[in-house]
Amino acid sequence: MRMLGKLWRDNKSLIAFLFLMVLFRSAVADWNVVPSGSMLPTIREGDRIFVDKMAYDLRVPLTHITIAHLHDPQRGDIVTIDSSAAHELIVKRLIGLPGDSVAMRNNVLYVNGVRANYRPLHLKPLPGDATTPGDYLTERFDGVAHSVRLAPEAPSPRSSFGPVVVPRGEYLMLGDNRDNSADSRYFGFFPRKELMGRTRHVAFSLDPDHYYKPRFERFGASLDTASLAVSR
Repeated sequence: MRMLGKLWRDNKSLIAFLFLMVLFRSAVADWNVVPSGSMLPTIREGDRIFVDKMAYDLRVPLTHITIAHLHDPQRGDIVTIDSSAAHELIVKRLIGLPGDSVAMRNNVLYVNGVRANYRPLHLKPLPGDATTPGDYLTERFDGVAHSVRLAPEAPSPRSSFGPVVVPRGEYLMLGDNRDNSADSRYFGFFPRKELMGRTRHVAFSLDPDHYYKPRFERFGASLDTASLAVSR
């Protein structure tokens, strides 16, 4: 006990700072590493994304206990999900709200019976294109516009589904890399309580293919605006 007391006296400022930082990252804001390409081209492998933990709910720090609902998730949000079905924290795009009817036909999205519009998006080859060439498109529906990646030479076995109706209190999520994403097509709908936060910006980015060299052009980049600007 004497050693613990001395440790506290000698390092109380540091210990208090670390404790408050843990609470802050748990309940207010955090950054998450993105290890896969399931959200290409919006989020790239090696991106560290800034996550607003209070975008939807106020929670007791270090728990999933909700104190108050702050805002409702919106169509098009990029969401971090602590998925019980996937057994890990994943990042996906919110496509279907409760009550929506959602379907896909050969990677063409339909929401409430309305077909999404697609335009070519001119991007340089990205990670993942070396083994499976990708086509990049801007997908627009119901006031939402974002980028998607398709792999014509290796289409997903679930490039068509539905229509399905999203249950009350749950959400349908898809990855922007439509032919290489484990999302609601595999794990089903995601309940509100598993939505942990919203991301709109890259915090910083390290290139895993080049010895984790910093990609300074992605530091602080807006996730959707940066890629869509190329297609205009």
